[in-house]
Amino acid sequence: METLTGWDIVHADDVEWGPWGSQGNARSKVLGTADGYSVVLVEADVGYRGDPHEHAHAEFFYLLDGRLRNQGQVMTGGDGYAAAAGSTHTDFVVESPARYLVIFRL
Repeated sequence: METLTGWDIVHADDVEWGPWGSQGNARSKVLGTADGYSVVLVEADVGYRGDPHEHAHAEFFYLLDGRLRNQGQVMTGGDGYAAAAGSTHTDFVVESPARYLVIFRL
């Protein structure tokens, strides 16, 4: 028999959307947590801007679809990034409706 000890398996259809960011034009679903990290699905409207912050821990990102600007770089569906602990996030703007996965630790 398979064990689920240490696993947090989430079915997206069973999770309610919650707010994302401080502007109200993005929403999120937490798809799992472990060891202080969260896997989050985000849907963001055109014009969504991420709040500037410093990463206390590494952050991982994968853009499923859409177009955005991150740290001055244009990103489109299939693009991703990894941000090291201590890096600063100062530029994140959604240019077309976007869906992405982000993995981070608060």
